[in-house]
Amino acid sequence: MCIGIPMQVVKTHGETAVCVYQGRESLIDMMLVGEQPVGSWILAFLDTAREVLTQESAQQISDALEAMQLAMLGEASIDHLFADLVDREPQLPEFLKI
Repeated sequence: MCIGIPMQVVKTHGETAVCVYQGRESLIDMMLVGEQPVGSWILAFLDTAREVLTQESAQQISDALEAMQLAMLGEASIDHLFADLVDREPQLPEFLKI
């Protein structure tokens, strides 16, 4: 399984960019999303940017990754990392509504 990592662009080099996640820098191939300005957020899979993210989406993904790590360590108190979902009523997609 491949997990996407939200990363922030810190330097651009044409078709590649230096991006950072939790203090760790990686050289990311930007060919699928195009050159992005410094400060932009991208979702990277195997050192390749696949999607441009908003800062809010990047934070939600980062929180979900932290929750997954905590759950793997046996921690049960992770609701605070899903604040956007807590107390929200699930909604059916339009195509399933009658």
